[in-house]
Amino acid sequence: MDITAAGLWATMGPFAKGVVGVLVLMSVVSLGVVVERLAHFARSQRRSRAFVKELGALAASGELAAAAQLGAGMAKRAEGGFLGRVLGAGLAAYQSASGRAPDVVIESTLRAVERSSGRELATLRRGLGLLATVGTTAPFVGLLGTVMGIINTFQLMKGGSASLTTVGPGISEALVTTAMGLVVAIPAVVGFNYLSGRVDGFTVDMQESASELVDWVAKGVDRRVA
Repeated sequence: MDITAAGLWATMGPFAKGVVGVLVLMSVVSLGVVVERLAHFARSQRRSRAFVKELGALAASGELAAAAQLGAGMAKRAEGGFLGRVLGAGLAAYQSASGRAPDVVIESTLRAVERSSGRELATLRRGLGLLATVGTTAPFVGLLGTVMGIINTFQLMKGGSASLTTVGPGISEALVTTAMGLVVAIPAVVGFNYLSGRVDGFTVDMQESASELVDWVAKGVDRRVA
């Protein structure tokens, strides 16, 4: 029996070929999600660091109005990364509420930051649900092909012939679909866990930055009132 990829493919039945085709499609989609998310994370993190550095320099030099204007301008733009949009939303709310009661200014800033953080978190997690789905379902798709391969093998053995030539094709397609299911699932699970860890790290960054922004706004309001 030919155990090369072409040989195994030639001995498979239509159902097993369909299972392998579905698994290949799942693999391509999951790898595409991983590559796209890694590129997005790297780009957004680089822009966020640049934005925070520029914003921090303005705040440290006492140019609070310029810092607020810079942040407000980044509220809906990609140039500031996820931190730029989160902090920008808070600074835009701070500018809009300027001149009102201190509690109103702080509360408006806090709500804006929380809303923007929720949107950014959803954006960062985009595609991770698909990875989780591939990681959990691919082994079962492969198992379906395995079960059908074993059924075909028993059908061929009904005539009393149990030679390797008779049962080999059914056994081979059963093992191939099982292996394919695992080959597709393992990278998807690893990619999901890694990307989820990155998102968790970004979430901590957003929470810490938002807390610092609210503290900065509170101090600015106190100075204005005094």
